Amino acid sequence: MKFSAQEEYGLRCLLEIGRQGQGGSLTIPEIAAAEGLSIPYVAKLVRILRQGGIVKSTRGQSGGYTLSQPPEKIVVGEVLAALGSRLFESEYCEQYPGSLASCTHTVDCSIRSLWSAVQLGVDQVLSRTTLRDLLGSEQQTQSSVTGLVQVGGTPSQQPLYNLPTPVAS
Repeated sequence: MKFSAQEEYGLRCLLEIGRQGQGGSLTIPEIAAAEGLSIPYVAKLVRILRQGGIVKSTRGQSGGYTLSQPPEKIVVGEVLAALGSRLFESEYCEQYPGSLASCTHTVDCSIRSLWSAVQLGVDQVLSRTTLRDLLGSEQQTQSSVTGLVQVGGTPSQQPLYNLPTPVAS
């Protein structure tokens, strides 16, 4: 299971806009330069975010893109839904019938239960994570997001992964 490049880069562009603070704006070339992306690709991503009601644009000399709402009201799950699709959809099973017209496990598929449970867990975390949660440092973000993961019915206190060690210069 993977998130698409469009979802990853779209979220990164949105975070770049969010770092400007309330009312701060960025132009497409500024976002592209900050993220190391091409101007046409950023234009495509920002258009999708605008159509999804996540950012708004202002024309003119001091124009650019701003968040449509405060970062604490922008839910990451809704951002990713605007940029792409869910990790698992029931149609997923129809994509892998082997050499047959339909999968032999269409009626009774234990793997479908697994993917559905994974999707449910992902949905729960994404629906409780806001853009505000992602605007801090990686360590701050890891702390806030780790509490959203349920292990045995209680929020996890374990780090989800080890933070990279800075390289001394």
